[in-house]
Amino acid sequence: MQNLIAKELLSIGAVFLRPEEPFTGASGIQSPIYCDNRLTLSAPAVRNLVEAGLASLIQEHFPQCEALMGTSTAGIAHAAITATLLGLPMGYVRGEAKSHGRTNRIEGRLDPGTKVVVVEDLISTGGSVIDVVNALREAGAEVLGIVSIFTYGIQKGLDRLAAAEVVNYSLSNLDALVDVAVEQKYITPAQKQQILEFRNTL
Repeated sequence: MQNLIAKELLSIGAVFLRPEEPFTGASGIQSPIYCDNRLTLSAPAVRNLVEAGLASLIQEHFPQCEALMGTSTAGIAHAAITATLLGLPMGYVRGEAKSHGRTNRIEGRLDPGTKVVVVEDLISTGGSVIDVVNALREAGAEVLGIVSIFTYGIQKGLDRLAAAEVVNYSLSNLDALVDVAVEQKYITPAQKQQILEFRNTL
């Protein structure tokens, strides 16, 4: 599954690999990889594969799940589709509470004690998804874990997840992706090493 998802992400241009011409991230970091999983929503065959994969991860690792909660904004659509496949309620967590109306941060019904799985598209350093987990816990939910489409496997992110006592299961990851990218000649073995070395320095 990891290699298949990696192959499909590459095929629709959801992942860009440019070791020689890095992307500038919001943090200012120069990265040789850019991942835009939102593009899976525009590719029905890949979208179906992703949502079925997320549903499978939830059934396998979190069979007691009672509701899905998407991260805002990228995880919302994936949570909605996956919840439909599983016949579960869903909602989402805003980056911050609304400044008007009911000033909700969590949208959708969430009763205290509800067993929840968080749906995220991409995990890098883990900060944003852990913020969502904490908001859900503060609201009284029992967060069983996280499922995501892709993870970079950055040590800082792994450490943060461990410290927050939450587990993540991803459909694919950077190690699988660069293996497939070399196999399909998107990048050279030397560029693969360059990308992994970049990841390992973060």
